[in-house]
Amino acid sequence: MAPRLVAAGHEVRCLSRSAARLRDVPWAGEVEIVEGDLSDPSTLPAAFEGVEVAYFLMHSLGKPDFEQRDREAAQNFAAAAERAGVRRIIYLGGPQPPAEGTQSAHLRSRAEVAEILLDSPVPTAVLRAPVIIGSGSASFEMLRYLTERLPVMVTPRWVRNRIQPIAVRDVLRYLIGCMDLPAEVNRGFDIGGPDVLTYLEMMQRYARVEGLPRRRVKPLRPLTPWLSAHWVGLVTPVPNAIARPLVGSLIHEAIAHENDIAEFLPGETLGFDEAVRRALGKIRDAEVETRWSTASGLDPAAEPLPSDPDWSGGTLHVDKRARRVDAPVDALWQVIESIGGDNGWHSLPLAWSLRGAADRLVGGVGLRRGRRDQQRLLVGEALDWWRVEEIRPGELLRLRAEMRVPGRAWLEMRAVPDGPDRSIYLQRAVFLPRGLAGQAYWAAILPFHGLVFGAMVRNIARRAKDLSRGSSELPRDSDGRGRPATPRSPAASGR
Repeated sequence: MAPRLVAAGHEVRCLSRSAARLRDVPWAGEVEIVEGDLSDPSTLPAAFEGVEVAYFLMHSLGKPDFEQRDREAAQNFAAAAERAGVRRIIYLGGPQPPAEGTQSAHLRSRAEVAEILLDSPVPTAVLRAPVIIGSGSASFEMLRYLTERLPVMVTPRWVRNRIQPIAVRDVLRYLIGCMDLPAEVNRGFDIGGPDVLTYLEMMQRYARVEGLPRRRVKPLRPLTPWLSAHWVGLVTPVPNAIARPLVGSLIHEAIAHENDIAEFLPGETLGFDEAVRRALGKIRDAEVETRWSTASGLDPAAEPLPSDPDWSGGTLHVDKRARRVDAPVDALWQVIESIGGDNGWHSLPLAWSLRGAADRLVGGVGLRRGRRDQQRLLVGEALDWWRVEEIRPGELLRLRAEMRVPGRAWLEMRAVPDGPDRSIYLQRAVFLPRGLAGQAYWAAILPFHGLVFGAMVRNIARRAKDLSRGSSELPRDSDGRGRPATPRSPAASGR
């Protein structure tokens, strides 16, 4: 949300217990970061000084005493906002729990925080959101892992309960729009998307969007919320301490009982399928800064923000290697940019040939496309079974796989200066599996990674060293006449 506030012309101050956690986010240089702790009122005056609108977006879910922690945090937040003369508080909470019967501790805590803030002298807007569809949302991550990892599953009866999910893009729009509510507005608003679905329907529609077979689900009465939470913790990387209260909240239906927010902030909300596509990076959404960041250049489903929990974002397999090279960065870059095609991949040619042949057997492109030019690459062109996704001359080459695999894959190669005559070669292979087939594929090829990628790193480093000393046969020009390629600096690449 911070980048959107900055883009709208607002000065933004972020309160964090540790400023270091936000140091590497892409927008860190555009906001003021203040260290403080909502459990310690003495640390709050500096954070609230001069603030007009304060957002309460924290929660202690996952801590054994999260209800007490959130209660004290809300009380301290409200008191600090009143002393600083804040004109509005905005809180993102959860659905209103039922007045009678068994209550979820998670929803009960969210409702208590809302009540504390609404009872303060500062006008407050509470947004009551059900399941938020966006990478990094704990509820969405649980849905993602369950659907991707279990083509057949036994589930508790709550999978039949109705839910009105909402896209993170729409939540952000409401959060920012509430800044301009009339001063007299001090109330809660139900927010939700246009689709009312059961949890089972959400899993089936997620599978369809992701291209997975229809999930086979059998609800069983004996699976209590406590057992369900442990089952979720076993199947997914979502910690039990977080899964338990989340699952407990699913025993209640989570639908909007009013749409009064539309009177103040009219506009269409995204449907479930569209929200999932954006969360999975199938649609580039420049307006949403959620867990996946394009700051590194990878697909939105391939790189986490530093501030996000390491269990969110779906399964991501990474093979990362580095090697110091006794050659200047321009020589290393020349080897990187000339990779593939007739120049080969600098490791186990037979293994690459066999993999290419196997890809062609299943209808893939294999290695037959080669490369257009033996020295230079351009964004968007084919390179054997890869596609050049990004190239920064002298620095970065990123390739996206177009072979037939159950998932998405990238190969990234970087050249980093390490003095006038040395450099560092960084290599990273990233695989985002699709379903159990993707997990099985990664497990099957994992034993070969050390051989193929390890040899690739060593040989690229050796080739760059030889090239810098003039003792290696250089790549041929695209005219095929065998004219030696002269080592060139990034600035001389003509791009």
